[in-house]
Amino acid sequence: MSNKTLLAVLAHPDDESFGMGGTLALYAARGCDVYLVCATRGEVGEADAEHMRDFASVGEMRESELRCAAGILGLKGVFFLGYRDSGMPGTPENDHPEAQVRHPVKEVAGRVVKYIRELKPDVVLTFDPVGGYRHPDHIHIQQAATLAFERANDPAFFPEAGAPFAPGALYYHTMPHGLLKAAVFILRLVGKDPRRFGKNADIDIAAIAEVDFPVHACINIRPVWEKKDAASACHSSQGGGGMRRGALGFFNRLLGGSETFMRAHPPVKKGERVAKDLLSVI
Repeated sequence: MSNKTLLAVLAHPDDESFGMGGTLALYAARGCDVYLVCATRGEVGEADAEHMRDFASVGEMRESELRCAAGILGLKGVFFLGYRDSGMPGTPENDHPEAQVRHPVKEVAGRVVKYIRELKPDVVLTFDPVGGYRHPDHIHIQQAATLAFERANDPAFFPEAGAPFAPGALYYHTMPHGLLKAAVFILRLVGKDPRRFGKNADIDIAAIAEVDFPVHACINIRPVWEKKDAASACHSSQGGGGMRRGALGFFNRLLGGSETFMRAHPPVKKGERVAKDLLSVI
């Protein structure tokens, strides 16, 4: 696989580790060139004073956490698009002039397509259409990455961004529907509110469980689980250090053996089996 390239297009520092980190680490370990385009530096993420001692801003601190994780995962390069974290829906951060969601999807796609044409990935990875847990930045960058993938080979689409190039496949990272429903049941059973999950109680697992995307690829990440866990721990300001403890640790163990993806391109044929390798359609 030494001549293959994967490109993940995500929104914030920690998306790469908490989400598809096992897949990124696995393909890097197999010899692929794995890159990350990150739309923001996570400026709106909450951070305790202990995490800010050596940094002038939250964005600077979270970039440092991302570079720590990237080294563990084996990423060959990390690139920032330079937008500002938009925060969750209905927050004042949504209205900041530099917030990612205030910029047109086509504009963001133009920045993404530059890296597609430069890096020439065989596979592009991004969020599912609801952004995993409906974060506005996740949905926005998913739309931009999809548009960039679709138009990367069109010489009329941002011609200044480089020569046309057609990547081989586009995958959306998904969450297993059945296990999410089980998580909702278990949280309620132990007296937790599944609509207020996570460090900031801003993740609605119940709503996420209502969405059922098809699974076209299931990647066994057990060989690199320790790498994903260590990379997640780099994001200590976002709770990454507790990935093995409490309810979060339980769900990581429950969901942690594999990562699942929906294939957006090439089109899925009727009766096609779930793939074990993202490169099998290239």
